[in-house]
Amino acid sequence: QVQLVESGGGSVQAGGSLNLSCTATTAVYSSYCMAWFRQTPGSEREGIAFISLLGRGKYANAVKDRFSISRDNAKNTLSLQMASLKPEDTALYYCAASTCLRSVRDGFRWNNVDEYPYWGQGTQVTVSS
Repeated sequence: QVQLVESGGGSVQAGGSLNLSCTATTAVYSSYCMAWFRQTPGSEREGIAFISLLGRGKYANAVKDRFSISRDNAKNTLSLQMASLKPEDTALYYCAASTCLRSVRDGFRWNNVDEYPYWGQGTQVTVSS
């Protein structure tokens, strides 16, 4: 069982930066793959960044080269550094955890919400033009 709590959301002007954090309550945080998703009203939850057990990151094209995901296994934290923010980045941002028991070859898709049984409550990011 994993409990996740996000923080760091807020309002920023276009071109600005924000850093999101997610704290996990679990004794085995290092054994979970982690991801950030975001959602706007009326839209599906979108996977934007993923980090593997070994710390390798993957990104959606919409945020690649602007966002950076990282994890600190000693502190049970997940981070998302967001730069060059755009109004279209406005959304509720969620962190999610997966046991990652399946490999990509076995069908694991990091940006599929169904791969993640554990979710935080979300933190709002608003980017104004």
